[in-house]
Amino acid sequence: CLFLGVCSDEFSVLRSPQSVVFRDGSWPIPGERIPDVAALSMGFSVEDDLSWPGLAVGDLFHRPRATVLVTVKGVDKLALPVKGISYPIDNAVPFSLDSVANAIHTLFSEETPVVLQLAPSEERVYMVGKANSVFEDLSVTLRQLRNRLFQDNSILSSLPLNSLSRNNEVDLLFLSELQVLHDIASLLSRHKHLAKDHSPDLYSLELAGLEEVGKRYGEDSQQFKDASQILVDSLQKFADEMFNLYSGNAVVEVVAVKAFNSPLMRKTRSILQSSESKKENPYNLAYPYNYNYSVIFNIILWMMIGLALAVIVISYNLWNMDPGYDSIIYRMTNQKIRMD
Repeated sequence: CLFLGVCSDEFSVLRSPQSVVFRDGSWPIPGERIPDVAALSMGFSVEDDLSWPGLAVGDLFHRPRATVLVTVKGVDKLALPVKGISYPIDNAVPFSLDSVANAIHTLFSEETPVVLQLAPSEERVYMVGKANSVFEDLSVTLRQLRNRLFQDNSILSSLPLNSLSRNNEVDLLFLSELQVLHDIASLLSRHKHLAKDHSPDLYSLELAGLEEVGKRYGEDSQQFKDASQILVDSLQKFADEMFNLYSGNAVVEVVAVKAFNSPLMRKTRSILQSSESKKENPYNLAYPYNYNYSVIFNIILWMMIGLALAVIVISYNLWNMDPGYDSIIYRMTNQKIRMD
């Protein structure tokens, strides 16, 4: 009980292809290593080794074409379907998939893959590559989201609101985030060719509407329970749509976090700040090697061995060469002497 109380937040995998193997177990995953799990599942390398048994090696020659990560704030666990796999989160700290996006840009810069990072409640959006043209009509500001909800083809016409109200700003914020999920799948279905190219795509969404509903009505209220059930149904539908659009070659993950342990902020440094003096090493320990050390060492080692073998072979052939038979210089000289 103490262990579950500490690791109350949850990391769930709703859909994944056969090439990505998530093992069924209750191994806690560190919150700061969630981006590394996304990177490794896509076939990218990470700076530090991940010793988490939940992710197996899988098929190295067939990697997923898309990774969809949805972060839900305000709840530590969602009543997701049984067919998914869930793991507790240890030390839920804010994270971002910027490292994964940078890896995609570096390796697939010429193919312009789809990279979409969106937080509707904060009006924060980041679109790169083909996402600029595909999702240019996507509602991102609160005013746009509110207007989108009252259009004819919005989710309000088909979604059972139950105890939620259309006249409450908090309820509209929650429903607008669900509208974003629906619009992303709808826009991508119109451009199915993007899901069939060879470049991997990345979708990172952060939903905070459920947290605002809990603050407004309380977590024991009927509104919060109805919102949680609506969110679970919408996430499962969104996961199935994205999985089918990518022909079963996409990973859809959900992170449920009650509250982050520390706020997400960028590290800055003033130019007037005095530099801290480095502490002396009292144990006279060697400096840790960079993770590229083994690669550089093998390149230099085998290059030196190859050069040494080449020098030995060339020297041996020169030493045992017959000047009168093997050397063209001596042969031409002898013929010239005979002719003279």
